[in-house]
Amino acid sequence: MTIDPTTLAAILAMAVITYLTRIAGIFLVGRLALSGRAKAAFDAIPPAVLVAVIAPTALATGWPETLAALVTAVAATRLPLLATIAVGVASVVLLRMVAG
Repeated sequence: MTIDPTTLAAILAMAVITYLTRIAGIFLVGRLALSGRAKAAFDAIPPAVLVAVIAPTALATGWPETLAALVTAVAATRLPLLATIAVGVASVVLLRMVAG
């Protein structure tokens, strides 16, 4: 197997840039004084990323996964994280068994 030097350089450059942006975020977050709308926007990032990652899978795979995602979302409003994960796993397993 051979790797084109240009491809290897592109991969290494992307790795370095990714690493630098993550490190920069760690160093800069302590220096930011957010309030008001900026704080609300930053607080909304983690759930937005989570939805962006989960929604395509939940909505494109079938009704058992979609229903399990809905059950898990409801459980997340009432239960702690570990219990929510357990409910999500159990619901997708059971619904896939029902779907046959």
